[in-house]
Amino acid sequence: MKEVKFSLVFRDMWQSAGKYQPRVDQLVKVAPAIIRMGCFDRVETNGGGFEQVNLLYGENPNRSVREWTKPFHEAGIQTHMLDRALNGLRMSPCPKDLRRLFYKVKKAQGTDITRIFCGLNDPRNVIPSIQYAKEAGMIAQAALCITHSPIHTVEYYVDLAKKFIDAGADEICLKDMAGIGRPVTLGKIVAGIKAYKNIVIQYHSHAGPGFNMASILEVAEAGCDYIDVGMSPLSWGTGHADVIAVQEMLKDAGFKVKDINMKAYMEVRSQIQEMMDDFLGYYIPKLNHINNSLLVKPGLPGGMMGSLMTDLEDNLKSLNKWKVKNGQPEMSTDELLVKLFDEVAYVWPKVGYPCLVTPFSQYVKNLALMNVIQMEKGKERWSMIADNIWDMILGKSGQLPGPVSDELVALAKEQGREFETNDPQSYYPDDLEEYKKKMQEKGWPLGEDDEELFEYSMHPSQYEAYKSGKAKADFEADLAERKAKEHAPASTADLPKTITVNVGGQNYQVNIAYGDETPATTQQAPTAAIPVGEGEDILAPLEGKFYRVKDAQEQPKQIGDEIKAGDVLGYIEAMKTYNAIRADFDGVLTAILVQSGDSVEEDDPILKVARK
Repeated sequence: MKEVKFSLVFRDMWQSAGKYQPRVDQLVKVAPAIIRMGCFDRVETNGGGFEQVNLLYGENPNRSVREWTKPFHEAGIQTHMLDRALNGLRMSPCPKDLRRLFYKVKKAQGTDITRIFCGLNDPRNVIPSIQYAKEAGMIAQAALCITHSPIHTVEYYVDLAKKFIDAGADEICLKDMAGIGRPVTLGKIVAGIKAYKNIVIQYHSHAGPGFNMASILEVAEAGCDYIDVGMSPLSWGTGHADVIAVQEMLKDAGFKVKDINMKAYMEVRSQIQEMMDDFLGYYIPKLNHINNSLLVKPGLPGGMMGSLMTDLEDNLKSLNKWKVKNGQPEMSTDELLVKLFDEVAYVWPKVGYPCLVTPFSQYVKNLALMNVIQMEKGKERWSMIADNIWDMILGKSGQLPGPVSDELVALAKEQGREFETNDPQSYYPDDLEEYKKKMQEKGWPLGEDDEELFEYSMHPSQYEAYKSGKAKADFEADLAERKAKEHAPASTADLPKTITVNVGGQNYQVNIAYGDETPATTQQAPTAAIPVGEGEDILAPLEGKFYRVKDAQEQPKQIGDEIKAGDVLGYIEAMKTYNAIRADFDGVLTAILVQSGDSVEEDDPILKVARK
């Protein structure tokens, strides 16, 4: 009787449901009950967006990881994380020195296993991470990103697994992040890998499209060792199959599986609900609780659907403001969602069939959404493509599985862009020393095992917002607005207009606006006065957060700097991609109208440039 073991993907349960993760106090509180459930040999504790979203609401992720992994180690349960190979824990590629530090820090913090994936399945991105992880003493689990296309065959995946095994991978994961892997095909992939080497295989799947219970049974029959599961109230929908159903199904099929302590299960379930009631539920759209076979066609991953529906609210609001202004009927969420799904299915083959997983799922979705929005406004398809999406198309992120369409090749040529075939790592030089110098200048400690240096280097903009207190202030204001809207009276006149947020012992007054209101200026950490000069307004091309730079290699434009047409003036970070704001004419930067990290709406003035 073969034993099949379970891993609770606690991080991904939240990632697939909404925008945020629990606070460290909530994590530490729930850990003992998860352990008492008695059915888990592994728990996914961190990785992916975990650290980034901690920073976004003002919490130190390094403390979270250390305290959260500790009780599982003491109980003999392995902890595992998700990492994005070349991209580490972020959306954009990392230098080699940061990638090496990454695994040393995570091992020191208590993470046993790292699941390494590349959405392009490019061995050049994955194999170095296998080596760095093993050097740091971690178990290197190499992932096959599963999708369904004419290119992604059984032979394709078995050959890929062989490359990873030959390069030293300790385990293989079938990462069926959209749940669109076909059950029989997945069973054949597992059998093919086991025939090559009897290596540990773990299966990860999302429930949304409806295949995954059949897929779990097929991979188990083929020899899979571990199954990723979720639990109520964050199972099914865009999440994962519930451990109770999976356990009963496999037990009936003759597999050896661990029993579930149902008293502890209900205790964990209650605590998860308490977390949702506290604040996390305000960022979980109702549609994410529902299975939806419409997801089969676009193949969007469950982990992205959590944030997509939240982002879509903002995009729809912005688009409808434009429609009202231009005398057009407003669009509903369902109408926009169907148009988006159709456009993803159209765009995906044209950009070379990247597996739709972070960051490439966001790139394809963002490209599709920009196409939909621009075409709704009467503009051309492909009229707004972010630089990091171009990097994917041009090969700077790795080799695409399929060819790029002729129309995008022509557009690249028209814009003077060149396709690349070099090792992706060669485009991203080491920069840890630059970040170390910046931290020393600011008087910031590098942290135990250099973990604060790692965090700053991995997420520079978010880390600075966390350190300044701006991240917590912005989050508290947004949460207060969401809570107020849920219990909103008939008129916004009775709603709170300000809240006070305490950050690092200092109080900040945060102003709140509702609907189309304009908030008063928020009193944040003291900053130097920004002079307002003469010239033409530079408008935000879309809604998001404004940043003056996106990494340590860039120097921000300063007031008085000469500007040439085409120069990058800043970025709008929207839907996890940085969209460059470029000058349309030569001139001089005369004013910076918003602070780095501020939220802006489409067509908001953000800079002033005087023509020369």
